[in-house]
Amino acid sequence: MSKGIEFNLQDALFIGLCATLLVALKGMLRLKLGISGHTMLLMSFMYLTCYCVVGRLGSISICGMLAGLVAMALGVGKGGPMILLKFALPAVAMDLVLLLVVSWPLRWRFAVMVLGAAVAWAGKVWLTNMLAGMAAEVATLRFGISVAQGAAFGIVGALLALALARRLQAHDLLKIKE
Repeated sequence: MSKGIEFNLQDALFIGLCATLLVALKGMLRLKLGISGHTMLLMSFMYLTCYCVVGRLGSISICGMLAGLVAMALGVGKGGPMILLKFALPAVAMDLVLLLVVSWPLRWRFAVMVLGAAVAWAGKVWLTNMLAGMAAEVATLRFGISVAQGAAFGIVGALLALALARRLQAHDLLKIKE
């Protein structure tokens, strides 16, 4: 039998909890800030918390895909089936970046993972703008602004997740190395 990515029941339940909690909070807190990227705060916090508690590569991607499916089922947000990409792309990007920085200290790992997620999240915005017929220069400028705003909110979420990780570590509940 191949080892692959296997999760025990406790890990699977926690991944589902993180995904559902992310969608529920996003639905409840429908903040009309007019600032692009504010959803990255919740996403980065929940994804990084999921990674800290489960401690396995792939847990973020599964959480993101599950959150996208729950959001589609509940009709949270706008965009129809594209909502799945909105949740899944940053999660998959975080897992891919994690492959490169797995041995780094936790705070730097979180920062780089959030930057990767912000680029993936803004990539969806860029693709949507290009499909809508926006000029490439304007779409690229908006992409850069979206990355900066998403990264700023994502870093705040990562700082919150780092504070939670320190508390979890104090009680020996953290499954990753710091």
